[in-house]
Amino acid sequence: MGMMLQDSLRAPVTRLITPICRGLIHLGVSANAITVVGAFCTLAASIFTFPQGHFLVGTILIVVFVLFDLLDGTMARISQKGESSWGALLDSTLDRLTDAVIIGSVLWYLIAKNDPLVPLVLITAVLGFLISYIKARSESLGIPCEGGLAERSERLILILMTTGAVGLGFPFAMAIGFWILSIASLITVGQRLLIVYKGAK
Repeated sequence: MGMMLQDSLRAPVTRLITPICRGLIHLGVSANAITVVGAFCTLAASIFTFPQGHFLVGTILIVVFVLFDLLDGTMARISQKGESSWGALLDSTLDRLTDAVIIGSVLWYLIAKNDPLVPLVLITAVLGFLISYIKARSESLGIPCEGGLAERSERLILILMTTGAVGLGFPFAMAIGFWILSIASLITVGQRLLIVYKGAK
């Protein structure tokens, strides 16, 4: 998965996990295997906790499994084979899948409760997919499309902060979190469209 750290944290964290990554490579574990395991565990944690309302447990588990992303990226960079096109595609595909299942699991819970936030969460999900689609489509046209207010890492962090707060006993956090996320996502869609528009000139 492609969750990104802030630049100020990337170097020290990379130094910390590099020995672990080298050990896994020595044992014959591939970066792609770590990617798949991390994604599968994230999917399972989402599906078996959020729809039942176990938001704190689910959030903690997902945060732990998302850390697999740090391992697979570092393993790919330091291995003799390096980063492959297949690995990058697999990583990106599983990112999209886990994003969909995490927000879908929250939506499942809200639908079961007949919660009025259902339309807002649906809109937020659509905007998130639009952000990813605009980037993928623009890059297929040869136009770089980076940046924006709410990239994937920011969206994922905000979702997990929201679910974690709900799990800690602050149910109003669900509305606040998804309103912020939907507005930030809408702004990001506009920003990326503008980037592509300028790049296409």
